[in-house]
This record gives sequence, C-alpha cells and structure tokens, in this order.
Amino acid sequence: MPTPLEPILDRALDLPALLARKSHFLLGPRQTGKTTLIRRALPRAPVYDLLDHAVFLDLSQRPGRILEDLPPDVDVVAIDEIQRLPLLLNEVHRIIEARGVRFLLTGSSARKLRRGGVNLLGGRARTKVLHPLTWMELGGRFDLERAVSHGTLPSIYFSDDPDADLRAYTGTYLQEEVVAEGATRNIPAFGRFLRVAALANASIVNFTNVANDAQMPRTTVYEYFGILRDTLVLFEVSAWRQSVKRKPLASSKYYFFDIGVASALQGRRPTPGTPEFGLAFETWLLHELRSWIDYRSGEDLCHWRSTSGFEVDFILGDHTAIEVKGKANVSPGDLKALRALAEEEKLRRYLCVCLEPRRRRVGGVDVLPYGEFLEALWNGEYR
Repeated sequence: MPTPLEPILDRALDLPALLARKSHFLLGPRQTGKTTLIRRALPRAPVYDLLDHAVFLDLSQRPGRILEDLPPDVDVVAIDEIQRLPLLLNEVHRIIEARGVRFLLTGSSARKLRRGGVNLLGGRARTKVLHPLTWMELGGRFDLERAVSHGTLPSIYFSDDPDADLRAYTGTYLQEEVVAEGATRNIPAFGRFLRVAALANASIVNFTNVANDAQMPRTTVYEYFGILRDTLVLFEVSAWRQSVKRKPLASSKYYFFDIGVASALQGRRPTPGTPEFGLAFETWLLHELRSWIDYRSGEDLCHWRSTSGFEVDFILGDHTAIEVKGKANVSPGDLKALRALAEEEKLRRYLCVCLEPRRRRVGGVDVLPYGEFLEALWNGEYR
C-alpha cells in the first residue's frame, strides 16, 4: 500500500480492461506498485497474497481452497507473487476451464515460471509488465532531477530519504530475489558482479571485461546476466541491422530497469553536465519508451551502431530514430549519427530528445524538449 508520503496515482495500465478479455500475468520488479494497483483497480476481487505466510502455507497444502472460497458471482481473482508457488497454476488452469474465472497473477520474477514442468496455462493468460512510474502517471508531480537521480520506483520517488531507501532496495533484491530463488549461493560474488554490471549500464557489454572486473568466469557472467533478465532488473536492447550503406554491429545494449537502482549499485549520483548524467537521462528515457511499448503499442525497440562508429540510441518500430542528449544545447556534431542513419532512407522520423527549451528542426532532424516528445508519445503520435 502507498506510504503516507506516497500519493495514490492513476497508472497507465488498465487492469479491468485487460481482465475483461483474458487472464493475465502481471510481472514487474519489486516495489513497482503491483499490489497497490490490484487493491485500487480490483477492489472487489478476492486477493491471495503469497507473501503472507499463512496464505502460502494453506494454499501449498490445499490449492483447492481457491475454488472453495469463490462466491458464484466472482469472475476475477488475483494471486500476488505467484512465482512463490508455481504449482498453484494447475489449480488456476482448472478453475479457468471449469468456471470461466479470469485471474491476475502477479510476480517479481519470471524465472521460476519459466522452469521446465510449470503449467503456464497453455495460452490462457497473456503477460504484461508493470514498470516504475512514468512521466505521464506522475503528471504535475514529475521532477526531472529527482527522476534521473533516484529513479521512479513509487516508494523511492516519494521518499524523504531516497538514498537510504535505494541502498535498502538493492540489499532486499540480493536477499529476497537471488537467495530465495536459489539462483546462486555465492552472494559476495553476485554482489561484485552487480556493481560491475551497473557500471556497464546503457552500453554494449564486453562480457570478458565484466568477468575480469568481477573476478569470475565468463560463463558465470552469462548466467548472472540471465538472472537479471529473468528477474526483470535488466533489459536488453537488440541491434537494428537493416542499414546497408554502413555495416551495423550485431551486439545488444543492456539497461537497468530503473536508473535510481543502477546509480545506487554504481555508488554515484548523476550530476547535470557530466557524461554520467547523459547516460542516466538516456536510461530514464528508455524506461519511458519501454513503458509506452508495454502499455500501448507492443512495437520493437532497437539501437543502431555502425562499424565506423556512428550510433543512434533507439529505433522505435520501423519508423522513428531517437538520439537522447542530456544537455540544453545540442550541437550539429550531436546530430551526425542521425543524419548518417537518414542516408539509409529506412525510417520516417529522426529525433533528438534533449533538455532544450524549444523545438527546432536541423537538416531533417527534429530537436525536441523531452516533455514535448513524451506528450506526443503518450498521445500516440509516434507509430
């Protein structure tokens, strides 16, 4: 539930509309607001919270209790933290078939749900991801410096001590996500890896260098990156490979789901005017793009880098190239990569999203204030 400092906000994800059609898995890292959203959006739905030890113990012993509890007129049921008891999905499957009930199944990790032998409901449920708060959801409460410095996890964005809460969050993640799942028993090694991985945020990862810096085998680094992806802490942006005039690289870039968490793991806070701030601003804007894609469009998101060194941060679908600059004065040199990509004649729009106060157009590239870009994005203008 929201803390006294945390207001109740309208989220962009419309749960009743989703569940009117089909059951859904709602996944997302811890503290993105899944439980709060359930309580507010589905006030009459029975909720089984598997973080409650008594509920967990009862359902692990008597999964049929759910059907026994259901009144005849109930058509939606929520189970919170379903990954703690994956075998409960067999009972969910049976109830969907027998009663036509629609389930909302939330979790902070897809790892256990993807393991062999787990019933994923045979296509009877779709999947959505709940992200940290977006610019649109925050509305008048949005503050760029706060968002880029501490991220937009609800409990941290509205905290009176966000630095302390971010340190606690990273510790909670290590203890509850990694240890509880048995993903690794070597917590000191994983802790070293996390910091090195955070330092590689928003970049093409050299796995050999990460292995050397974290003092572990390269195979272990691959395994740990898999853990971060499965627990939704890390997001992979694949390479856009359709350029012909300039040969593209095929390597992916990796971003943490929240810039506040990444900065806490790095042990530093982004300062305006520094390269670190630029990468933090880029990571935050990626969060906005991913949220819009997951909530509204379902389009692909890629990055482009040529072997000759040109790089564009994001390619949205098959239509829009986006370069992100955390600066208030964009120079012609900042637009070289976009102009090089425009020579391919593959996309419709070429945008530079930045901190400038007014929109302008430079040689086929639209230089946009970030707020104007996000307003147009959430209004559906970039499709």
